[in-house]
Amino acid sequence: MTAPAGSTHVSPSQTFYPGMGRLSENSVVSIKNTSFSVTADVDVPESGADGVLIAQGGRFGGWALYAKDETAKFVYNVLGIHEFSTVADEPVPSGHVQIRMELAYDGGGLAKGGDVTLFYDDRPVGNGRVEATQPMVFSADETTDIGYESGTTVTPDYSARTSRFTGKIHWVRIDLGDDSHSHTIDPEEKLRVAMARQ
Repeated sequence: MTAPAGSTHVSPSQTFYPGMGRLSENSVVSIKNTSFSVTADVDVPESGADGVLIAQGGRFGGWALYAKDETAKFVYNVLGIHEFSTVADEPVPSGHVQIRMELAYDGGGLAKGGDVTLFYDDRPVGNGRVEATQPMVFSADETTDIGYESGTTVTPDYSARTSRFTGKIHWVRIDLGDDSHSHTIDPEEKLRVAMARQ
């Protein structure tokens, strides 16, 4: 996800902090049609932790990085029709840890799939696959939340009431790859979608 040595190109990233929520899709870097990673810097109690680290969208499209049964999980929901899940092979260790997911986008156009890897710190702990993605918009009214999920949930694994992360979040960061295919979207289609979201 980093630029080659000697390169001056810096891939876009955005950092979020606990308690941030109801962030409109326009205010969050777009992870569509590109590789991306999400890193959550957290403290996990000895008893373990569950809940949402970051979630974008809702029941009819979106994604979430969260802990379920004290184990990291990433879900990508395509239009409320397909849900692709990647689950770590082991529980999140207690103490200070960075939970990270990386999606390596297949490329070759819009709405393609990608391979998912989960990490605890820099140690890979799970692999999965997203077979398809959404190319433009997750939702006109669902939002991005840090440490919980408001509105409808991306996955039935949790409810809005049970979504609050039970550990401590220091920050969550999205880093985009430099392989974006969004430039292949017709400008008139971009305008149509933007106007529909007003």
